[in-house]
Amino acid sequence: MTNQIKIAVIGVGRWGVHLLRNFLAHPQVDVVAVIDPHPERLAAIKQQFNLDDNVVLTTQWEDLKKVPGLTGVAIATPATTHYVLIKDALQQGYHVLAEKPLTLNPGECRELCQLAEQHHLILMVDHTYLFHPAVERGKTVVQAGKLGDLRYGYATRTHLGPVRQDVDALWDLAIHDIAIFNAWLGQTPVKVQATGTVWLQGEGSREWGAGSREMTHSPSQGLADLVWLTLTYPDNFQAYIHLCWLNPDKQRRLAIVGNLGSLIFDEMSQSSPLTLLHGEFEQQGNQFIPLNQKQVMLELEPGEPLGRVCSCFVVSVLNNTPSEVSSGWVGAQLVEILAALTVSLKQGGQPVFLNDKEQK
Repeated sequence: MTNQIKIAVIGVGRWGVHLLRNFLAHPQVDVVAVIDPHPERLAAIKQQFNLDDNVVLTTQWEDLKKVPGLTGVAIATPATTHYVLIKDALQQGYHVLAEKPLTLNPGECRELCQLAEQHHLILMVDHTYLFHPAVERGKTVVQAGKLGDLRYGYATRTHLGPVRQDVDALWDLAIHDIAIFNAWLGQTPVKVQATGTVWLQGEGSREWGAGSREMTHSPSQGLADLVWLTLTYPDNFQAYIHLCWLNPDKQRRLAIVGNLGSLIFDEMSQSSPLTLLHGEFEQQGNQFIPLNQKQVMLELEPGEPLGRVCSCFVVSVLNNTPSEVSSGWVGAQLVEILAALTVSLKQGGQPVFLNDKEQK
């Protein structure tokens, strides 16, 4: 078995350039090709990374078929292009690492996962947060029972731009926090609800949840700038998520509350991104007295999350073993949840129930 793989990076925009940087630095990876529709980007990355002349730089996907011995591709292109590119790559026999979301359609996601299995190929999705040291450590804390009986969760993801014109704030932002809640809880939701408001890309301000039934991904009909989500898990645990891309109060904060304390993942924290707040009540008559209150800033292993993603993909390919953390099926599951939330958004916040008969 070889311990070296040949990879092509597809798309070197804002995120793809970081994938390229990590793969170029990986000792078991030989980057043999880079594809991007913009020639000026190819010229820029050739200079930035001092790429060898043997690295194929092309604007055409079809040129990949001329690259000998190609093992896998890393796809960092718009989500609307994922299905066609991933399907063709798998049919050509390439392992695939795809930027999230896997696609915008649950049925397409399942088809790609099944195709990868049929061809005995790795399909992995770059859900970078699942490889963040704080998320990994947080999962061990929650699942070790250190919070006691879990009560509820909440998350806020707000900033001032960028404002997308192809998808709403739900599809742009929610997947990160849903992925973290699923990982920490070891479960996926059975019921979801979503309401939202359009200010920037619609005819005036329209509130989804006040009788409207028209939410789509079409800018002419409005893309929600503000979205509120409720996820209900099998044990009735509920997580509440606040998403907005026109709020200058930038927050990246997620927490789970139990009867013994709360665990907080705060990316904007200057001290520590992961904090465990101990605290519980003792009942004395009709009074509830706080006890055992203390704050612990949890130490984390060093390491860039995206670097961990790339290393996991390399190991999965070399061992031909799917990633347990972020396989294609994990990506498909998250798209299934986003699709159900979109239905709820269209229906003014009506609950939508999910089942897992087609999930793994």
